[in-house]
Amino acid sequence: MTQTATPPAAAEVLRAGFEVGYTYTRLTGPVIGEFMTGLRDGRIKGIKGSNGRVICPPTEYDPQTAEELTEFVDLPDTGTVETFNWVQQPRPKHLLQKPFAFALIKIDGADTALLHMVDAGAESKMKRGMKVKARWAAERKGFITDIECFEPA
Repeated sequence: MTQTATPPAAAEVLRAGFEVGYTYTRLTGPVIGEFMTGLRDGRIKGIKGSNGRVICPPTEYDPQTAEELTEFVDLPDTGTVETFNWVQQPRPKHLLQKPFAFALIKIDGADTALLHMVDAGAESKMKRGMKVKARWAAERKGFITDIECFEPA
């Protein structure tokens, strides 16, 4: 003969409220910290990989060898659109509240691309290979949003 367990009555179930939260802050570290400080100061920085290629945004470790990277490279605030996606109707949380493109932008002098926004005015003005220039925010704080967006050069 088998017995089946009867679930406890609702009044017997232990209940406790809780809130999921992260009560810590993350430090950027020396590499990302240098990149963000550069943005605050109106400069874009990359880092030289073990094979001499310039990585922007910089990474702490070489993607090929996993070596720690430390040699920063000052870069201009211009670049080339590698590829893009047009956003015709921005959502409320988008930083640009008019049509724009998310684009992979290879900063001049870098060998990798940076994801950012391009304010071209119209999709017809966007194309792969177009030159762009950073439009800096009026007030900079050391965030990626210190580059408000890129615009056609």
